[in-house]
Amino acid sequence: MVIEKGKELGVHTILEFYGCPPENLQKSEEVEKIFRTASEISNAHIVDSLFHHFNPYGVSGVVVIAESHFTVHTWPEHGYAAIDFFSCSEDVDLNKAISFLKEKLKPAYVSRMDIKRGILDE
Repeated sequence: MVIEKGKELGVHTILEFYGCPPENLQKSEEVEKIFRTASEISNAHIVDSLFHHFNPYGVSGVVVIAESHFTVHTWPEHGYAAIDFFSCSEDVDLNKAISFLKEKLKPAYVSRMDIKRGILDE
């Protein structure tokens, strides 16, 4: 892949989901299923995933995709999920994944920040 001068290698999207029902953030199996489906919906190519349930609550997980990764860390007791997407492919439609995550996790409020990564000036 040849990147034009001044073009980024990828985009890192940071999302904060506030006010989610705690039950939507508690079970690692359910959170993993939601994130794998979001990855598929976005046209990403899943390599593998790993999700861990913390005691007494909370989930951390990653879906490794050929185009980079989707990660999540949940705090059910606060109704909060920290979500990161990094993709180096224009074929991955993050907006489709985000819409699906909103539908499933039901946040009251979402904060989004997009960061261009690897801007080459060579």
